[in-house]
Amino acid sequence: MKNVFKMIDIQRRLSVTAAALCAASAPAQTAPAPVPFTYADLADRALAGPVAMTAIVTGVTRLKPDQSPGLAPGHARLLVDAQATSLIRGPAGVPPRVRYLADVPLDEKGRAPRLARKPVLLLAKTVATRPGELQLVAPDAQLPLENAAATEATIRRILVEASGPDAPPAVTGISGAFHVPGTIQGEAESQIFLSTAAARPISLTVLRRPGQEKSWAVALTEIVDERAEPPARDTLLWYRLACGLPRRLPNPVTASLPAAEAEAVRQDYRFVLDKLGPCTRNRPVKA
Repeated sequence: MKNVFKMIDIQRRLSVTAAALCAASAPAQTAPAPVPFTYADLADRALAGPVAMTAIVTGVTRLKPDQSPGLAPGHARLLVDAQATSLIRGPAGVPPRVRYLADVPLDEKGRAPRLARKPVLLLAKTVATRPGELQLVAPDAQLPLENAAATEATIRRILVEASGPDAPPAVTGISGAFHVPGTIQGEAESQIFLSTAAARPISLTVLRRPGQEKSWAVALTEIVDERAEPPARDTLLWYRLACGLPRRLPNPVTASLPAAEAEAVRQDYRFVLDKLGPCTRNRPVKA
């Protein structure tokens, strides 16, 4: 009987040793790569709050789970203190030292990234009753700036475009449309009128010409400029259209048109959406 227990003990030790060797030889796990921000992700955040600033993190406190309601799995909520380095946009009253909450992803060992003395870009709102405290427009609106010059440049470009006198307003819907056949076979024009948050006119024009590819343009005034062109991708006007237009032309827009003209407008609207391309968001902002 003693020999039996001895054999069992030897087998157990061999099994443990084999498991340890396998674990040692297995490749080390790496933390998942962070999901990159698309242009739409950055525009969502840049346009959502009055404050955009760069800062250096001076202190971090990780909050306990019971202090972090609504925290996404695999994340930690941090109380961050930071020293402002530049104010990109915002009231002059933003103090040089700020404090805010930010949600950050954890690595495979449950550790939060080291942020002390790291540069960040903050997209936020001020808290009226608490000087020096900011509220990020989204839990992840603390953007790391190390090796991220392109991200900062994109944010700055979005804010410059948004502050201009002719900045395209947010699209809220489609107010009307018409289609006019041309004087020769194969010639036609569709115009689609958009409603906007600023009650400013935006219209889409789609032209069909015999022997030519269908073309389209956008106008930000009541007068359609024949030299107008489609917006370049990853610009504020592109974002307003690609991310603001409904995926289908609402039926009431074409209800008063003859059937053939209504179908032509619907085709031309789909053409515009195809040319704009998708509004890709990797990090949707929760309402």
